[in-house]
Amino acid sequence: MSRADPVRVVAVADTHVPARARDLPAVLWDAIDAADLVVHAGDWVTTDLLDRLEERATRLLACHGNNDPPALASRVPEVARAVVAGVRLGVVHETGGATGRERRCDERHADLDLLVFGHSHIPWDSVTPRGLRLLNPGSPTDRRRQPACTYLTFTLHAGAVRDVELHRLPPRTPAT
Repeated sequence: MSRADPVRVVAVADTHVPARARDLPAVLWDAIDAADLVVHAGDWVTTDLLDRLEERATRLLACHGNNDPPALASRVPEVARAVVAGVRLGVVHETGGATGRERRCDERHADLDLLVFGHSHIPWDSVTPRGLRLLNPGSPTDRRRQPACTYLTFTLHAGAVRDVELHRLPPRTPAT
């Protein structure tokens, strides 16, 4: 794809499969199948989901998190970077606490236009003083104190991040 082609992105983090759920929700798999790029910001927990995403995603940009085993961490970096549709994109699991996040990310990721991160399970969308866009998709399997499990979609086009949408997933029903 060239810089002129829009790139449809699905962003997830903190999937914790199978610890928090047996699998990703079907609606998320549908979104993954339709995306040009899947971004995963760590805490997979096992390599099984990584294998499945590598098979199904058109393209995958991913990092490991603090709950990921060495076998997984050896396959994806702590910080992954790519230029996609003219956007310098990075993905990392941990950015530290909310207080001071923008300043820290400006200092640590001065080479990026967009940073997707995870760890907190709390959706986040902000812009740093330097102009770095920070996005956290929350978690599609473990909402913690959030009202719903979530993931993000957005479009990268001509050097810009567009159409950012937080998707709230319906509550899971117990298996029968």
